[in-house]
Amino acid sequence: MVVRGGSVRPACAQTLPAAKIRAKPKAPMPLPHIPLIIACLVCATAAAQPQNYPARPIRLIVPIGPGGGTDILARHVAQRLGERLRQAAIVESRPGAGSLIGTEYVAKAPPDGYTLLVGGIFNMVMNPALIRNLPYDPARDFVPLGYISAYPFVLVVRPDLPAVDLNQFAQYARQRPGKLTYGSAGIGTLQHVWGTILLKSLGLDLVHVPFKAAPAAHQEMLGGRLDLMFDNLSAIKHHVQAGRLRALAVSSAQRSPQLEAVPTVNESGLVAFEGESWFAVFAPAATPGAVVGKLRDALSEIIRSPEFAARVEADGGRVLAIAPAGHQKFLQDEIERWSGLVARYGVSVD
Repeated sequence: MVVRGGSVRPACAQTLPAAKIRAKPKAPMPLPHIPLIIACLVCATAAAQPQNYPARPIRLIVPIGPGGGTDILARHVAQRLGERLRQAAIVESRPGAGSLIGTEYVAKAPPDGYTLLVGGIFNMVMNPALIRNLPYDPARDFVPLGYISAYPFVLVVRPDLPAVDLNQFAQYARQRPGKLTYGSAGIGTLQHVWGTILLKSLGLDLVHVPFKAAPAAHQEMLGGRLDLMFDNLSAIKHHVQAGRLRALAVSSAQRSPQLEAVPTVNESGLVAFEGESWFAVFAPAATPGAVVGKLRDALSEIIRSPEFAARVEADGGRVLAIAPAGHQKFLQDEIERWSGLVARYGVSVD
């Protein structure tokens, strides 16, 4: 082939003089037919896509930095998703602005099933509760494909603090208003929001100390320079099991098999507080129904796998199995519940 001036023609072709070229002009296509042809092509493409899906690698976008619990869970899911769909599933981190960048990216991605979001309560529930003019609407811009797992939080104190349960801590803190500290992985994180809600509901006055990441707060607690923290069980249980930190209560409805001796917050009788940090996979809202169905079936198989369930439980969580008919309601209920609590207790990211 030879390319000249933007045109392509066979190398062996001869250029005939313009005068010797005689071609009978074709009648122009009637204009009314053109929109009909375009519509048919669009319909044919849309119909063919779900049948061939997936025809190329799928990206799972994680809207927070690599190496954390969300990233690790996403890689477990991606591996098993790829095996079931017989196509590569690749985890891609797009952190920034407290998970806003990666989440908005997926909301505006082509709704073809090739760009998915690994999200959870942190970006699909807490962000709407805390941030005005959010650049995405979780209920409008996304369709849940499958809820994966849920993890309780654990209220922990430094081991030399004279309190072995929540009642003793509440009494100790009331005698020292404004003098004790509680840490978090940053303003607007679950550690901050849930810690504030729990402490205010108990009528306690502690000073919030935000860090850039949870491990930094853990180190301050281990060093005896931070008094209390409310953190994900999967992140903190090793310190509790080793006796380096003392657990006062867990946030779930039932006690955790990982910390069977630690009561729930509700068992204290002081306040009603229940919550779990959950994770799910989402697609842009306009994704074709057939593609959504394939992805939901694959994710359902994953969470029913004994091996996957064992891994989640080893990390201190539980598989979160919700039927597709209840996907949207669960999300909406969580948004309404936590938005109400954030407003009631005046939690702010300002």
